[in-house]
Amino acid sequence: MKKSLVALLLASALLLSACGAPAEHSIPSPESPPSATPEPTPEPTVNRAEELLAGMTLTEKICQLMIVRPEALTGTSPVTESGEDMRAAMEQYPVGGFIYTLDNLVTREQTVAMIDNAQGYAEIPLFIGADEEGGNVGRLMYKLGTTWIDPMYTYKDQGAQVARGNACTIGTDMAACHFNTDFAPVADVWTNPNNTVIGDRAYSDDFDQAAELVAAAVQGFHDAGVICSLKHFPGHGDTDTDTHTGAAVVDKTVEELMAGELKPFISGMEAGADMVMVGHITMSAIDPDVPASLSHDVVTGLLRGQLGWDGVVITDGLEMGALGRWSCGEICVMALEAGVDILLGPSDVAAAVQAVTEAVGSGRISQARLDESVLRVLTLKLQYLGQF
Repeated sequence: MKKSLVALLLASALLLSACGAPAEHSIPSPESPPSATPEPTPEPTVNRAEELLAGMTLTEKICQLMIVRPEALTGTSPVTESGEDMRAAMEQYPVGGFIYTLDNLVTREQTVAMIDNAQGYAEIPLFIGADEEGGNVGRLMYKLGTTWIDPMYTYKDQGAQVARGNACTIGTDMAACHFNTDFAPVADVWTNPNNTVIGDRAYSDDFDQAAELVAAAVQGFHDAGVICSLKHFPGHGDTDTDTHTGAAVVDKTVEELMAGELKPFISGMEAGADMVMVGHITMSAIDPDVPASLSHDVVTGLLRGQLGWDGVVITDGLEMGALGRWSCGEICVMALEAGVDILLGPSDVAAAVQAVTEAVGSGRISQARLDESVLRVLTLKLQYLGQF
């Protein structure tokens, strides 16, 4: 027992030292030592993912493509533990993961127990995620006392090593609390001074500088062994509307985006980012009819086609105001039609599963299209969460 504890402390110390010097104004990490984070498997076994896929039911496949708030599954609020009601809900809807918010986190011990119990109910390991960016968007920082990191814009002139160290510190603290996924880094560039939804969450107001810092942040999250997600494709920094509350429109052409907003996303993808989160911004020059997250022209045409991204694509939160004209089920079907892999935060899990099930049954979504996304999700899980 003593030997294992010494090994754990040593592994944690090595991981923390690998993050480099923490950013200024940091406070100590929580009292209990972080658990060692396993290194991602360099080349996941695609054959194993295909084996798992072949044994899954339609409902299991659909649910695997959902990362949900725990309240959407149990119907109780707030969820601060994973008890019998969660076990029963996960049997009915074996979702792919959970996104936890401030309301779910009380103490470190409570959080770890809640996560571990949920993982224990899952046959396929869960994505356990949060929005942990630094500054105003830091769930663990505020509630669990993890290392304080200022908004990323604060560090814009301190170089790539600081960006990498900040991300590594955030990821290490998340892993210590048994999270494995961070919906970060923000790859938006703060070019519109009237933008309040992104603002100092961005790494910079300069496209090239942001590209360098975002790529470094991806490396930092990987130093900590944590899955990361570039957001909010194709760029939310030049809007003056918050998609949490309503529609945001960007009028730039693809050529203009390539010269600006897309630079941090491209550099982040080249650095090995695990997911790209597509925002609910309407790109009027590409697809004026629907937000990017529901647009085949944006997701499949631009992101997968022109930029060559073959990794996991995840939506921004599906309960946001920019999608208010569609039902939860229709939103999920449209996102999958667009080429998205993971549906983040559908407000009604039962309605979402039913709608996608009916879409597959009618041929609106082909079985091959569904399997393509499930295979990507399983492959990413095998890479980071171990063999199962």
